[in-house]
Amino acid sequence: MHRTGTVDLPLHGGKAPSWLILRMKGLSSAIFEVMIEEFGRREVLRRLSDPLWFQSLSSVLAYDWHSSGTTTVVCGVLKSVLEPSRLGLAVAGGKGRKAKETLLEIENAGLLFGLGTSKIEGLKDASRMAAKVDNACLQDGYRLYHHSMILSEDGEWAIIQQGLNEKNGYARRYQWLSTIESFIDEPHQGITGFIEEEVLDMTAKESEECRKVSTDLVCENPSRLKRLYDSIRPKGQLSLSEWTEDGDCIRTVPSVRLPKRLDWKRLRQVYEIQPRNYEELIRIEGVGPATLRGLALVSEVIYGKEASWKDPVRYSFAFGGKDGVPYPVRRYAMDEATAILKDAIKMAKIGKKDKIEAIKRLEAFLGEDK
Repeated sequence: MHRTGTVDLPLHGGKAPSWLILRMKGLSSAIFEVMIEEFGRREVLRRLSDPLWFQSLSSVLAYDWHSSGTTTVVCGVLKSVLEPSRLGLAVAGGKGRKAKETLLEIENAGLLFGLGTSKIEGLKDASRMAAKVDNACLQDGYRLYHHSMILSEDGEWAIIQQGLNEKNGYARRYQWLSTIESFIDEPHQGITGFIEEEVLDMTAKESEECRKVSTDLVCENPSRLKRLYDSIRPKGQLSLSEWTEDGDCIRTVPSVRLPKRLDWKRLRQVYEIQPRNYEELIRIEGVGPATLRGLALVSEVIYGKEASWKDPVRYSFAFGGKDGVPYPVRRYAMDEATAILKDAIKMAKIGKKDKIEAIKRLEAFLGEDK
């Protein structure tokens, strides 16, 4: 499993004008009809989960690609044009309140596609787990406010989520694909953006041992876990035991890493459940960011099993732009990501002028315009 992108975008208010939405719907409908017919639904899902391709699509549709609306508007357009009965693809969820309707919409689409109960429940579980992981396991300071699942009549899916950080004024996009082998071991198809400091990433390979110890800790008596947690204090905070022979056994951590409080009542309930692994642990209702952070600190400070505190960003938003922060995108990656899109535009049932303008917008995004 590997990561390739999340996208950091400046938060923009307001709505896209109705004339633009109408044009986006017409063009995207023509493009996706060709893509489904020529390349299949599986390839469409793979492309939608690719940060490079998704940004290219937004540019082709003439939307402001350098704003948070890229995600919400494009997903909203796709929800309108991907007709389940005709194209075999459906979009569930959306921005804000619409995200709360995701599970019901997944069920309705699953029934329309004739998927069995177990398959539909699996789709719902994937939706819940993607949201839980990006909210609790990856603690980067962004709160989720958009969640869309694109599912096929075959039961495959892609998930596009977006979080906001009100302090720095940016949004961040997270993209998933149903080919994942694990929800907790580097599951994203894409993570891209500006590097944040002190990001707890419990999905990183480097956090594997920390995940194991965290699971072991909740299966022990909570009173012992509380003693271990209380032995950790913020760096610079003095303790009476510092003046004793045993003072050096007290561990310190940067205060920014300590959760304000832990729900010990909830941890008692987790202890009674006895989760067998980290995935079972995060599935438990009420186990959120603070609990996972506290367990990670005990694992790291007391047992020496370190968590990853590195932001899992892979690409800068500028996709190979002159700043190259954190990693510039290579030309071949851009070409590979957009080749199918360019072909689909050429084959789409739209006017010649619309095709030319769409390709020009794509080339401008790629830096090929003269």
